[in-house]
Amino acid sequence: MRRLLFLSLLVYGLIIAGLATLHGNAVALAMPLVVYLIAALFYSPEKPRLVITRTLSTSIVHHGAPATVTLTIHNQGTQLEEVLIEDVVPQGLTITEGDPWIQQSLPAGGKTEFSYTVEGKRGSYPFRYLHVTVNEHLGLFRHQGWLEVGGSLMVLPEMLQLEHLDIRPLRTRGYAGPIPSRLAGSGTDFFGVREYQLGDPLRWINWRASARHQHGLFTNEFEMERIADVGLILDARQNNNVVVGNDSLFEHAISATAGLAEAFLNDGNRVGMLVYGRGLEMTYPGYGKVQRERIMQALAHAKTGDSLVFESMDYLPVRFFPAKSQIVLVSPLRKEDLSPLTRLRARGYQVLVVSPDPVAFEAQKHAPIADADASVQLALRITRVERELMLRRLRRVGIQVINWQVDKPFANVMRTALIRPIIPINRIVRIER
Repeated sequence: MRRLLFLSLLVYGLIIAGLATLHGNAVALAMPLVVYLIAALFYSPEKPRLVITRTLSTSIVHHGAPATVTLTIHNQGTQLEEVLIEDVVPQGLTITEGDPWIQQSLPAGGKTEFSYTVEGKRGSYPFRYLHVTVNEHLGLFRHQGWLEVGGSLMVLPEMLQLEHLDIRPLRTRGYAGPIPSRLAGSGTDFFGVREYQLGDPLRWINWRASARHQHGLFTNEFEMERIADVGLILDARQNNNVVVGNDSLFEHAISATAGLAEAFLNDGNRVGMLVYGRGLEMTYPGYGKVQRERIMQALAHAKTGDSLVFESMDYLPVRFFPAKSQIVLVSPLRKEDLSPLTRLRARGYQVLVVSPDPVAFEAQKHAPIADADASVQLALRITRVERELMLRRLRRVGIQVINWQVDKPFANVMRTALIRPIIPINRIVRIER
C-alpha cells in the first residue's frame, strides 16, 4: 500500500507541476507511471479462495526422530498471479530440511503442495495458522490474511534403556511373570521341602532329606513367579527442579521414568503412573503396549509447577496404588519427604526411590570446584553430607534408594543398585522426624 500511495502522489505531483508551469515534459513523465498504475489495477487480484490441508507424516514421534509436514493448496477462485503461503512453525521445533513457505503463481482450479521436516524436544506442538499473501506481479495491490489449518505433533521423551529390574513386592497378581511371589508352586528358585505327594515329579524328590527318614519321601518346593502392580511417581514440584542453562534435572527424571515404565511393562507387570506437582496427573494402571503409549504421552505433557496443596508429599493419594504393591518414586528429594515416605513403607508398600542427584548436577554445570574459593567448596561438602544423611535415613527404614548422578549411565546404576538385599518389612518401622 505504501508503494501505491507513493506512486499515486508522484503521478499527481507531476501532472500538477506540468499544468502549473505549462510544460508538457512533466506530464509526459507521468504517462508511463499512469500506464503502470492502470496495468496494476487491471491485474489486481480478487480475494483468494484457497482450501489448504495440512498432513503430518506421523502425529507421534520419539525423541530425536523427524516428522514431515506437508501442505496442499487448492485454488477454488480465479487465477492468482503471485501467492505466498507461510506456515507458522510452533516454537520449540527445529526445521531440518525444506522451507515452511512457498511462493508461485496458481491458476484457477490449480493445486500445489510443499513440505518440510522438523525435529523437537519432548512436548506437544499444535499447528494452527498459515499466513497468505496474494498480489499481482507489479506488487501494488495485495490481499493478506490468516488461515486456521489444524494439526498436532507430539514428541515423546527420551527413553533410557533398561534390562529386567529385580523387585520384590509383598503381593503379586495371579498371572505368571518374572517376580518371586513368596508362594510355593512351579518355579525355578528353591522355596522349601515338604512331604512327597502322589503326582509330584520324581526329579523334585530331595534324596538327602528322604535318606534321613525311614518311612517317607520328601520333595522340593519352588517359589512361584508372578507379575506385580507397579506404581510410578514422578516428582514435578517446581522447587525440586534444578535448571542450569538449557539443561534441566526434570528432563533427566522424565527419561528415567520412561525407561522404568518400559522395563516394568516388558516384564508383564501392571503399571500406573502419577505426576505429582502442580496437581495430580494420573495414568491408571494397565498392561502392554497400549499402557506404554499412555504413559509416554503423559510424560510428553508433564511440566513442573507449584501448588500449596501438593507442596509436600503428605497428600500422596495412597489408595491409587494397590495394597502391598511396588512403588517407584523418581525425585531429587528433600528433607520434608522423609516422613511421608516412611509412612508409605510402614503401610506395607515396597518403596524404591530413584533420586537424580541435584548437588552433583549443579556442581558439574558450573565452574570446576577445584578452582572455586574455600567457602564454595565448604558449602558443597556440607550439602553433600546433608544429602547422604537423608538417604541413609531412608535406607534404615527399608526403602531402597538409588542416588543417580545423571552423567552416569542409568542402566549401569540400576543394575548395580538392585543387587543389594531388601530389608524385610516385618521389622518395626520408626518414623523419624
